[in-house]
Amino acid sequence: MPPRDRAPLPPDGPDGPDGPDETHGPEGTHGPDETHGPEGTHGPDGRHEAPVAPWAGDLTYGPAGATCPGDEVWAAGIPGYRRYEGTVVIGHGEGDWQAASDAVLTWGVKRRSGFRVTPVAGAAERVSEGGAYRITAAWGPLAVHEPALVVAVVDTPDRCGFAYGTLPGHPVSGEEAFIVCRAADGTVTLTLRSLTARAPEGLWRPLFPVLLLAQRVYRRRYRRALRRPAARQR
Repeated sequence: MPPRDRAPLPPDGPDGPDGPDETHGPEGTHGPDETHGPEGTHGPDGRHEAPVAPWAGDLTYGPAGATCPGDEVWAAGIPGYRRYEGTVVIGHGEGDWQAASDAVLTWGVKRRSGFRVTPVAGAAERVSEGGAYRITAAWGPLAVHEPALVVAVVDTPDRCGFAYGTLPGHPVSGEEAFIVCRAADGTVTLTLRSLTARAPEGLWRPLFPVLLLAQRVYRRRYRRALRRPAARQR
């Protein structure tokens, strides 16, 4: 089914505590996000940049698409990887659905949570399977670049989202998915799914426990990133 026309994006949502309408799966982690780390070099904007491997390379885990963004029930997993799934209500009705479904497919969850997402190797702003991106997390003068590859996309009248996986040089190994759904009664939800493990090699491996703590902080931001103001106040 061809992609639908969508309404403009809503303004970015503020950070804040989890809402009472939120549900969770087993506690785990996602992977591609957080933390400061080992020494690197200074970028053109003056930020101190942690080292990152070249973009060329395979995913650091397998199989790709293990978070199954197109499936309502997630039964898959990867042995040895921490699994997480959580769902939160972000709105209701056609307007909220159009805004959220458009935002999720243009990296709205990550960008509204404080990350910079840069398409590379000809990738578009709107996600497509096989697109490569550089996700950047910054704390003061430190910037950490996280190479990622979109491995699955779903775009239907009631379900939109995607999954991305880690490439060599990413602080962790695994996959993360952001999925927006519309129920029959008009309720719009955001589901987060992730599978996370230590990076297969590199200076980030001993920092994995710190990455897991930072991941929980960012996960709270993800849950609020696409909520309309009324939903945030519940």
